[in-house]
Amino acid sequence: MARQRVNWLRSMDLVEERSDMFALTDEGRSFVESAVAEWSDSDWKPSMIDDELSAGTYTTTIHARAVDPEFRATVISRYDRTCPVSGVDHPGLLDVAHVLAWSEHPDHRADLTNVLPLSKTHHAAFDRELFTIDCDYRLRVNPSFETESDLLQRTIIQQAGERVALPEKSLSPGYLAEHNAGLAWV
Repeated sequence: MARQRVNWLRSMDLVEERSDMFALTDEGRSFVESAVAEWSDSDWKPSMIDDELSAGTYTTTIHARAVDPEFRATVISRYDRTCPVSGVDHPGLLDVAHVLAWSEHPDHRADLTNVLPLSKTHHAAFDRELFTIDCDYRLRVNPSFETESDLLQRTIIQQAGERVALPEKSLSPGYLAEHNAGLAWV
């Protein structure tokens, strides 16, 4: 992996060979620091030893949930195997998204009026509070959400205020209201 990273950075002229070692150029150091700050959700800070950037180790904890396969299939089939926000229609690319968070509302985890299938990208955007759905099933977009993605522009930003094609009474208006009450921008 390290050699692949060096080759990638070298292909962009961000690494130079010094005797038998590779080192980041000043431009490379700047690129790495800004890329990590922009692309990660961590508070990573580079560690400098003798003015050289060094690698470190870290621990990552992954929390995985097992959604009952029959429950997942039921949710996806209720919405014609399609994400109602993006139109993605491949079951392998759909997640079961909870309006009221799984971790905070265990009593509502298997409530069909608390879930909808969202594409993996749109599920992440929903969980990061970039958009929501109001009690009238209209798409509401966080005013601070900016993106260059054509997909997200087309399926979220340009659809702000539009009614999401959801079956009547598919989501609980009470759950939507409770979820949205926790969003500072709604």
